[in-house]
Amino acid sequence: MQLTFLGATREVTGSCYLLKTRDKNFLVDCGLIQGKGEERNYQPFSFSPGDIDFILLTHAHLDHSGRIPLLCRHGFRGKIYATPPTIELTHLLWLDTAKIMREEAERINRKNVRQGKPPIQPLFGEEEVEEAMNLFEPVSYDELVSEGEVEFVFRDSAHILGGAALEIWGEGSKVVFSGDLGQFYSVMEGSPPVIERADFVVIESTYGNRRHRSLEDTRREFSEAIEGALSKGGKVLIPSFVVDRAQRIIYELFLLQERLDGKYPVFFDSPMGVKVTDIYRQYRNLLAGEIQKLNLEKIDPFSLPGLHYVTTPAESKAINNINQAIVIAGSGMCTGGRIIHHLKHNLYKENTALIFVGFQAQGTLGRALVEGAKRVRIMGEEIVVRAKIYTINGFSVHADQEDLFRWVEYFQGNPTFLVTHGEEAIAESFAQFLGERGKEALVPHLGDTMDLAKKKVFSAPSLPPEENILEQLESKVSSLESIYPALGEEEKILLRSALILLEEVERRKEESLI
Repeated sequence: MQLTFLGATREVTGSCYLLKTRDKNFLVDCGLIQGKGEERNYQPFSFSPGDIDFILLTHAHLDHSGRIPLLCRHGFRGKIYATPPTIELTHLLWLDTAKIMREEAERINRKNVRQGKPPIQPLFGEEEVEEAMNLFEPVSYDELVSEGEVEFVFRDSAHILGGAALEIWGEGSKVVFSGDLGQFYSVMEGSPPVIERADFVVIESTYGNRRHRSLEDTRREFSEAIEGALSKGGKVLIPSFVVDRAQRIIYELFLLQERLDGKYPVFFDSPMGVKVTDIYRQYRNLLAGEIQKLNLEKIDPFSLPGLHYVTTPAESKAINNINQAIVIAGSGMCTGGRIIHHLKHNLYKENTALIFVGFQAQGTLGRALVEGAKRVRIMGEEIVVRAKIYTINGFSVHADQEDLFRWVEYFQGNPTFLVTHGEEAIAESFAQFLGERGKEALVPHLGDTMDLAKKKVFSAPSLPPEENILEQLESKVSSLESIYPALGEEEKILLRSALILLEEVERRKEESLI
């Protein structure tokens, strides 16, 4: 079995792994790149989507699922295996993303028409979303499933509702994918699964170089931030992923309702917020910890006095007329969504509090604000930053360094740990951390392929020097002409991929001359 790393290598987003056996080609995840490098979402796939037999989707977040509709646009017709909650949440996220991309394309195209530039197309639309939804095959946790010689099991990763780690067997090798792992002793999701055997473990490292604050400290910090901001007469803005993080924040506000005394309205400004929260209610038997205790007492943890679910643009704009309020809105990294409008209208105010409760990837507006930017550009307008910025990572649904190592220590024998899904310095730091504790750990590069049987890594080819590209292409084409009939199918697929790239270069050049 071969494993090729096609995303989330030395970066946090864009999770995508290609696995090949003698009779099957399949993917684990196929997610969007978010923040820095997101233009790569529009590049052609390095494989033929029509040749993929099935996909194993670890969870709904867009950096793991968001390019699957694009695969369908380009010919993928295989099965997509996922847990039932993941399927429902993914549908909502894809539809919302398609709507946002369509609106953004329309906005850009209005400018392009005026400037004589060609129109752009969104990455995918509602048609591809529905096409992809028809390919889903629901799988329960701990259910052994076979696809030819490949067997796999989804384990509850304690990340978000429906999230899974994967155990995969094929051609004598066992590889485990952590997916995104949650914390041990989490409030809503339980604890990551105990897996004891593997030859290779692909492990995330988002917080691989740090530790989260304790739950007690996190809750105290959150309470102080909210009460301090409201005492100044301003708004509290909480950029949040609409799936899971928003529900957790609503629960934390539920715990503070006596201290807030119902005086301050809470707005969950998201068109799909109600639907996501209803899915959490529907599958609350899969939630754990404090939430289950409330379930037994027949108390709804996602409801509190003064909570308003905002769906229409008019309702969202009306929040601007309210002086004091708590506003939860997507997106979590401030890369789009309704939080952008609230930032535009409130960042310049000294009595505004901006509370980040999740990871901020490089190249995002959220990252710039966390790192102390004094001025930011929002919707074409420069905005001065006077709001007080808080970063509270204790609510994260990602494991920290201590959690990750605790999970690692459950593995017996000496598996090889392949560190992904972390910024380069953090992934390298976590690999070193594992190595110092006697574990074999590697940090793959984008495009690297590992032969699992031989335990050998084949590095992705480096780009030729710019000044010699055409000469090298001519030389390479001449050398391939004589041996083309003898090439195998995989080599011919690679050649077709190269042709697609060349045609894309030609198309872009033609567009620039229009």
